[in-house]
Amino acid sequence: MKIEESNIVETNDYRVIIYPASRPFTPRESKAITEKLYDFLATWAAHGKPLSSSFKIEKNQFIVVCVDEEKEMASGCSIDELGGIMRALDGEYELGLFDRMKASFVENGEVKTMKLQDFRNGLKEGSISRDIEVFDFSKNTYVAFLSDFLLPLSRSWAGIYIN
Repeated sequence: MKIEESNIVETNDYRVIIYPASRPFTPRESKAITEKLYDFLATWAAHGKPLSSSFKIEKNQFIVVCVDEEKEMASGCSIDELGGIMRALDGEYELGLFDRMKASFVENGEVKTMKLQDFRNGLKEGSISRDIEVFDFSKNTYVAFLSDFLLPLSRSWAGIYIN
């Protein structure tokens, strides 16, 4: 399974797990992360059955893992294994992959990430433009990822902070 752009119309809606880093990856980190995840996913299995999976690094900062659960369901143990490798990468490179108290957005074409409280305050004070797009890391299907991963502020989860 490949999740890179293609002109093939996919009929499956893959399960997606998004790991947002707190900062962009360096070229060395991106290469190492790619190699480690490629090796891991090549042997990733649920109850001894291989999982059809892939990943991509989006915006040089977000790791998106896809699993075709129509072929084989990812089990709790297999998701725990994925979490284990992600925790190892997080520890090795200090990426903040498991820090959910942050917001990532695009302002003037640049991806920015900050603490959620600072983001809220910036919107209230006006130091962050309302003309931004906000990432939503809660997307858990590939179709939702493609359509709603990056939304204008007013249509995003953060829209509640602008009223």
